[in-house]
Amino acid sequence: MSTVERKSKNFHFQEMDWLISFPSTDNEGRKYLYYSVEFTNRKKKQGRAQIRLMEIVDSADFECFPHTVGYFKGAIEEKKNDSGFAYLEIRIIRSLEDFWKFLNDLNL
Repeated sequence: MSTVERKSKNFHFQEMDWLISFPSTDNEGRKYLYYSVEFTNRKKKQGRAQIRLMEIVDSADFECFPHTVGYFKGAIEEKKNDSGFAYLEIRIIRSLEDFWKFLNDLNL
């Protein structure tokens, strides 16, 4: 397990089975839209991709609210079930502003 994986902050969008991982470094001084994140679409069996957060929040799937989002720290398990996720918090996201608030509340 790499240092980045251990320190990453992760979000599981449960209905879509998306994982978004924010590394603990490399995003200093950037606005959220320009954050570099690792994205995995487990429902479509797509592996991890390094992309900008803007690409996720601008997608039609993301814009179909609400989303149940679980937050956890540490390495992302590649299992299909969620037994490996120890959520520290779960929120219902009803808008993009709710997602920004969630990120702010976690000091991302």
